[in-house]
Amino acid sequence: MVHKEIIVKGRVQGVGFRANAKRVADSMNVQGQVKNLLDGNVWILAEAPEDVMEAFIDWCKSGPAMAAVKELDITTGEVQHIKGFTILYS
Repeated sequence: MVHKEIIVKGRVQGVGFRANAKRVADSMNVQGQVKNLLDGNVWILAEAPEDVMEAFIDWCKSGPAMAAVKELDITTGEVQHIKGFTILYS
């Protein structure tokens, strides 16, 4: 199990990124959270087995159809054993 914090940069708000991230995470059994940031980026906290995480990160590189992902900033952290995948509204 690995723990990643992912900042998705580009045109990623107003394009259904959070809802699609939740749909994809649920289908892959990725646990975590997603929320919009005030700077226009999207923040994702994700936990999954390493191979699943790689596939989820691959999805994040393109996102939903209307998104234009320019960059991912990914940091690794300590596994927190998160349950479920939730959309946070700030």
